[in-house]
Amino acid sequence: LLPLSNFAFNLDVENPSVYSGPEGSYFGYAVDFYFASVVIGAPKANTRQVNVIEGGSVFYCPWSLSQSDCHTIEFDTAGDRTVLLNDTEHQADFKSHQWFGATVRSHGDTILACAPLYSWRTEQDVPRSDATGTCYLSVQNFTRFVEYAPCRSGNQISDPLGQGYCQGGFSADFTMDGKVVLGGPGSYFWQGQVISAQKEDIIKAYYPGYFMQAVEGQIQTKQLDAKHDDSYRGYSIAVGEFSGDQEEVATTDINSDGMTDLLVGAPMLMVRSSDGRLEEMGRVYVYLQRGPLDLEPRLPHLTGTQVFGRFGSTIAPLGDLNLDGFNDVAISSPFGGEDRQGLVYIYNGYSDGLREKPSQVITGQWAAGRIPASFGFALRGAKDLDMNGYPDLIVGAFGVNKAVLYRSRPIVNTTASLTVYPTMINPEEKNCVVTSGNDFQVEVRLDSLKHKQKGAVKRALFLDSQLPSLQRSVRVRHGERVCNHTKIYLKDEKDFRDKLSPIFVALNFSLDPKAAADSHSLRPILNYQTASVIEQKAQILLDCGEDNICVPDLKLSVHGDRKEVYLGDDNSLTLTFNARNEGEGGAYESELYVVLPPEADYSGIARNNESLTQLTCTYVNENQTRYLSCDLGNPMKAGTNLWAGLRFKVPRLKDTHKTVQFELQIRSKNENNSHSEAVSYKLEVVVQADVILQGVSRPDKVFFPAANWKATRSYAVEQDVGPAVEHIYELLNNGPSRLGDTVLELRCPLSLQGHALLYPLEFSTKGPINCTADRNMNHRNLKVRSLLVTPMVGPHPPPAPSLSTPPRTLAPTASCSNVECWTLQCNVGLLEKGTTAILNVRSRIWAETFTERPYKQYVLECLARYSVKSMPYEILPRTLPSGHKKVVTPVVWNKPDIENSVPLWIIILAILAGLLLLALLIYVLYRFGFFKRSLPYGTAMEKAQLKPQAASEA
Repeated sequence: LLPLSNFAFNLDVENPSVYSGPEGSYFGYAVDFYFASVVIGAPKANTRQVNVIEGGSVFYCPWSLSQSDCHTIEFDTAGDRTVLLNDTEHQADFKSHQWFGATVRSHGDTILACAPLYSWRTEQDVPRSDATGTCYLSVQNFTRFVEYAPCRSGNQISDPLGQGYCQGGFSADFTMDGKVVLGGPGSYFWQGQVISAQKEDIIKAYYPGYFMQAVEGQIQTKQLDAKHDDSYRGYSIAVGEFSGDQEEVATTDINSDGMTDLLVGAPMLMVRSSDGRLEEMGRVYVYLQRGPLDLEPRLPHLTGTQVFGRFGSTIAPLGDLNLDGFNDVAISSPFGGEDRQGLVYIYNGYSDGLREKPSQVITGQWAAGRIPASFGFALRGAKDLDMNGYPDLIVGAFGVNKAVLYRSRPIVNTTASLTVYPTMINPEEKNCVVTSGNDFQVEVRLDSLKHKQKGAVKRALFLDSQLPSLQRSVRVRHGERVCNHTKIYLKDEKDFRDKLSPIFVALNFSLDPKAAADSHSLRPILNYQTASVIEQKAQILLDCGEDNICVPDLKLSVHGDRKEVYLGDDNSLTLTFNARNEGEGGAYESELYVVLPPEADYSGIARNNESLTQLTCTYVNENQTRYLSCDLGNPMKAGTNLWAGLRFKVPRLKDTHKTVQFELQIRSKNENNSHSEAVSYKLEVVVQADVILQGVSRPDKVFFPAANWKATRSYAVEQDVGPAVEHIYELLNNGPSRLGDTVLELRCPLSLQGHALLYPLEFSTKGPINCTADRNMNHRNLKVRSLLVTPMVGPHPPPAPSLSTPPRTLAPTASCSNVECWTLQCNVGLLEKGTTAILNVRSRIWAETFTERPYKQYVLECLARYSVKSMPYEILPRTLPSGHKKVVTPVVWNKPDIENSVPLWIIILAILAGLLLLALLIYVLYRFGFFKRSLPYGTAMEKAQLKPQAASEA
C-alpha cells in the first residue's frame, strides 16, 4: 500500500504548511481547525504562570500562503491557587505537568482545551491531591475564558472509589449544537465516565475565583458494578447521530445513506501471522448504521500492515475529499513506516462502506530521534481552510513538535478512447498504417503513446518520432472533444523474432505539470480511479490460412550414448534428439528447451556427424533453474524433421540420488498446441571401481649356488640365511568411484617337509594400509639391514615398480597348497581414484635347503588376494571388486653339467691342427721370398760412386 503515497492523491503532500512549536513542548499533541486558522495543543510547554512547570499551552496558528507564526492563547495566566481553611491558606490545585492542551476542540467561536492531569486537593487535613482534570473554554474570539472541571467535586476523598482519578478532559468533543462532551477514564476504579453539558450553561455558571464543580443541566454516567472496573470509559470520544431523534453519539456517514456510521480503533490488536505468531498490527472496525442504533459490522475490517505501528490510534472524518458523494476517513499509524516516522492512511467511502485499500498514504518527513515523531497521533479534517471547495487535513507530530496542514487539490475527471486500424498487419505490404485517436473532455496533456512489446527489440515505431513512444501536449477546454492521428510502421521481419504476440498501442495521459496553478496556488490532479491508460492491439498476418492461426504438432524423441553415470567420474554424455513438426502450420519462435539437472553442465553442440544440424543454443541460469534454449526456427515450418546433438558432462553426482534426469521439450509461442510433450532422459547413478592388484619379485630369479654364502652352524645376521628376495604388491584404484574398506591377504611358503624355504624378515606399507602377520617376523632375531619403505604421503603415490612376468612352466612349485605357509592380513582404508596402497615384504631364501637338495629349477609362489568389503556411498555397487595375484620367485641351480663337457682328445687334436696350419703358412711365405730383406741404398757400386761427391761437398 505504501507506494500509493508517491502520486499523492488528493492531499497535496509536496507543499504542506508546517507549524513548529517550542522544543520539547509536545507541540502537535492535539489539533483542530478554528475558522481560517488552526489551534494546536502543546501539553508540555512552559507558560508565564508563576511556579508552574510544563503546565502546557494551546497555540493559535493563522493560515496564509505566507505561513505566519503561531502564538499562545492565554486560557489561564494564574499560577497554583489557594483556599483559606481555618484561617490558613492551603494550595488548592496543582498545575505543573497538568498536560493542558492534551485535548483541543473547536465549535464556532468557542475553543475547548483540557488538562487531564490537573490535580485538585481533596482532603483538608492531609496535603493530598487527585488528578481530576480540568478544561477551559475560549469564547467570543478569545475575549473571555471559562473553566469547567466537573470531576472536581468537593465531597470526594482521595481514592479511586469516586472521581478522584477521573482525568476529565482526557477526551472531549462538541456536538453539532455546541454541547460539550468530556471523557474521564479514571473514575470509579477506572470504570470511567462520560460527562456532558451545554456550553451556554457552562459559561453562565462560571464565576471568577470560584471552583465550579457542576452546572445546571449537566448529565453524566454513573458508577456500575465492580465487574465493570478497568473499562476506561471515556478514553476516546467522537460524536454522531444514532438514535434517530437527532441526538448525537459517534462519527460520520461514509456510505452516504443519511445515517452516521461508527468507526472503532483497536491500535494494539494482535493478529496471527502466516507462521502462526501473534503480532501487534492494529485494526479499525467499521459499523454501518442501518437504522436507529442498528449497527452492522462491515467486513472485512481494516487491518494495519506495520508491526507495532498502532494502526487505528486516531480516526478523523475528512468530509468528501474527492467530491464523489461519499465521506472519507483518515486513520493514523503513528509508529508505522520506515524508522517508525509515522503514517496516515486516507480511505475513501463508497456505497458499501470504506474501500479496503487506501487511496493515499502520507508519510512523516522527519527522521526518528530519541522520541518517535508520532506523526498522525492527532488528526483533524472535514474543514475547508483555504475555501477552494475541498476539505483539508491537519496532522500532529508531537515527537518533533510539528503540526502539518495538507490542503486538498481540485480533482479532474476525464474520459478517453483509442482506435487502431488496421488490426491485421501484412508484412508484405509496405504501406500499412496504424492510426490512433483519442477524445478528451477536459484540459489534459497527451503524455505518451507507448508501444508495449516484449524483449529489447521493438517491432513497431511511431513514424513521427522514429521511437516506440510518442509524446504530445494537447489543450482541451471544458466540454470539448479533440482527436489526434499518428502513424506507426512495422520494422523488417528479419529485425525481430516475435511475430505472434499482438502489438499493443497504449494511450497514457496525465495533467500538464507545467500548467499554471489556480488562485489557491494548487494544481489539479486526476482522479486516481480514472482509467488514464487505454490499450488497443494489432496482429501480424501469418502464413497460417484464413484464420491466421497456426496449429503445429511438435514431436520430440531423445537418444543418449550412455545409460549410466559413475560416481567420481566426469561422465561425458551426448544427447541426440529428433525434432519434428507434423502439424498444419509453422511453430513460431520454436526452441528446444532443456532443463539441466544440478549434476550436469553443458559442453557444446555435437559436431562429429555431418548429418546433424548445427544449432545455436543459449545457456541460461535463472531463479536457480539452469536451462538450455536452442533455436529450431522462426517459424519451424510444417514438415520439418531435424536431428541434432548436445554434449554434456555430469561431474557433480551425489550418492543420495539414484538417477539423473534431463527434461527436454520443444516450445513455441503459438497460441494453440504450442509445446511438444515433455521428454525425460534418465541416467542411472552407478558405483563402480576398476581395481588392479599387481605384484613383483626382486630379483625375479635366485641362482644357486649362492654367491658369497657359506654354511654356518650359528646364524647371527640375515646374510647367513641366504639370498635376499623382496615381494612388492600394489593395490591400485583406477576408479572412477572410491573404495571403502578392503581386505588384502598375502600367503607365502615357509617350509616343506620340515625344510625351511623362506625366512620372512620384515614388511612395510605405503598408503592407507595396515597389516598384521600371523607369526613373528625375523623370529631368530637376526641382525637385519632395514629397507623399509616410507609410508605414502598424500593421495598421489610415486610410480609403482615395473612388474615382470614369471616363467610359465616351472616345477616343482612351493605354493601354499603343498607346503606350510605364513600369512599377512591387511586392512586397506579409503582409496580415491588414482591412488594406491603398497605392501613390501622382505625375506631370505634358506640356502642350506637348496644346497642340500639341489634342483635345476624350483619356484617359490606367494598368493595375494583382495576383497572390497564396502564403498563410501549410500548407493550400493552391483558387485564388490575382488581378485588375486600370484608372485613367483624361481630358484635356478647354476652348476655346469659333466655330460656336456668337451673331451680332452678333441682339445689336443685341435691344438695339433692349429700348429700344422701355422707351419704350412710359414713355408709358403718363405717360398715367395717374404723373408728376404733389400738394402736401402742399392748396390755396392752405387755406394762407391756416392762417396767422392759426398767428400767434395764436405
